[in-house]
Amino acid sequence: MADNPPGYELADRMALTEPAQVKAIGHPLRTTILQLLHERAATVTELAAAVERPKSTVAHHVDVLARNGLLQVVRTRKVRAIEERFYGRAARMFFIAAVPASVGGAASGDFNDFEVAARESATAFEEGKLWGFIRHARISEDQASEFWARMAELVEEFDRLPRSGETVYGFAIGVYPTDYPALPASEAADPPR
Repeated sequence: MADNPPGYELADRMALTEPAQVKAIGHPLRTTILQLLHERAATVTELAAAVERPKSTVAHHVDVLARNGLLQVVRTRKVRAIEERFYGRAARMFFIAAVPASVGGAASGDFNDFEVAARESATAFEEGKLWGFIRHARISEDQASEFWARMAELVEEFDRLPRSGETVYGFAIGVYPTDYPALPASEAADPPR
C-alpha cells in the first residue's frame, strides 16, 4: 500500500460543517497530528514521540479530533493486556463548508491555513529553500471556483505521494478575493504600433 498512503481506508473528502470541527483543526498540534497521519496510522505513543510532547497532551488532542469525527480507530492490538489503538484520518482532505461566523465558524478567524504556512515556511525562506508564487488576476467568481477545483486535485495528488526521503515539505495554495489594483477597462482599442 506504499503507493497510496496512509495505508488504511478513508474518505477522499470530508466537509467540516460544525464549528467544533473547525475549531478542532485550528490548533497547531492537532494540525500536525493530522498531517502525520497522512503517512500511516499511529498510536498516541508514536504521535507523542514524533511531536516530542507528553503522551497525555497528545492523547487529549487526539481525543478532540476523534470526538469531532476527524480521526478514527483503524485497528487495535493487545500489548500486555492493554488494547492499543491506531488512529487514522477520517478523510484525505478536510474542507470547511459554510459555517457562519455568528456560530463560531471559519469566518470568525479560528483557522487560517496561510498563517500556519507562513509560520512553517519562515526557516525555508531564510535558507533560500522556499518555492512559491503569488499572482493576481481579475476573473469571475465562476472562473475562481473552477480554478480552485483544479487546485484541489493537485492537493489530493500531493496527499497521495508515497512517503520517502528525509525532508517533510509543506504545500499551501489558495484563491481569495483581494483589493489588488486593476487597470480600468480600455475605452478604445488602440492598434499596436
